Amino acid sequence: MLARDLTVHTYKTGTANCVVLTATLEDPYTGALIEFQRGQGTSNAVQIDHVVALSDAWQKGAQKLSSQSRYEFANDPLNLLAVDGPTNASKGDRDAASWLPPNRGFWCEYVTRQVEVKYKYDLWMTKAEHNASARVLQSHCN
Repeated sequence: MLARDLTVHTYKTGTANCVVLTATLEDPYTGALIEFQRGQGTSNAVQIDHVVALSDAWQKGAQKLSSQSRYEFANDPLNLLAVDGPTNASKGDRDAASWLPPNRGFWCEYVTRQVEVKYKYDLWMTKAEHNASARVLQSHCN
């Protein structure tokens, strides 16, 4: 995900460009530029978010998925996104009814991803989540 979502990479030698050492993230959740550097004390600036949080998914149908499907869900690139670490921590396991990224310009893509992931894995939404998602899709997606 780091190689996909970050730019201006430097890679660890001998890893076939699989281990990112430094890079820049244009954080979709905040709009800020974050300089990533692999290592203790620095890597937490960028985290990989589950757009549909694992706990939220479990509460809304993932417990009925096979172990293989749960593994695929947890590792699906559609549901994984490199983002600002503290913002990801503030999101926790909340759904679109109770949390949206501070960057309103990313709301459409964020909610669209949540809907696509939940559809792909046959996960359901609460009425509040459905209504909040519909509002975002109607007002922020052209």
